[in-house]
Amino acid sequence: METAVFSRADILALLLFFACWLGYDAALRLLARGPGTLNADMMVVRDAWMRAMTTREVRIVDSQLMGHSINSASFFASANLLLIAAVAGVLFGGEAALRGVAEVSRDEVPLGLIEAKLGLVTLCLARGLLDFIWSIRQLNYSLAVIGGAPDDGEERARYARAASDLLNPALASFSQGVRGYYFALAAGAWMIGPWGLAVGTAGVTGLLVWRQSRSAAARAIRRLRGEIEGDHDPSGSGNAV
Repeated sequence: METAVFSRADILALLLFFACWLGYDAALRLLARGPGTLNADMMVVRDAWMRAMTTREVRIVDSQLMGHSINSASFFASANLLLIAAVAGVLFGGEAALRGVAEVSRDEVPLGLIEAKLGLVTLCLARGLLDFIWSIRQLNYSLAVIGGAPDDGEERARYARAASDLLNPALASFSQGVRGYYFALAAGAWMIGPWGLAVGTAGVTGLLVWRQSRSAAARAIRRLRGEIEGDHDPSGSGNAV
């Protein structure tokens, strides 16, 4: 088996990829201190949901909404498993399979480098799978929390705050899992070459930031947050998910 040979362009593209992939959460936290982000604003909306949940005598709607979130996370986790199996099948399918993938590149590429490229895609998908699994577990915990909501008015506010503190990380893990698909696409662009990886990384990062801060959905949720905070100002609402 040939040894992977990374050119200087490959190394620079990889550094950009990992800086964007691993630094994205920190970037969201910085954005949340300014105009805000979609995920940070949704924390306030979910706080309002949990407050409303504690005031309802029948919480069937809340349970159905949670069930929908669990089904969505389960679907994405299953899709991740299939994609991981497909990429791993090529990665460990022998020289013939790797040669077939190498034909995507215009230049002659060592098989070791092809393995590294497929490995990066698998790494992104594997991290996303773990995020979806953790999201499903936390959402199941949230179901029990909703089922145990008290009827005593004095306890409702504290219980709603605690329920929100559990629900927000659960859906944050879901968001991180979905984000894994974006960066898996960027990693796949490395098959074209190092410039494909660099452009793909910059493209998906810019798209994610735009959707978080400038998209129509982000503006709508920001207005809704303003309406909610006209009556309530929950602590911790500025933290990015």
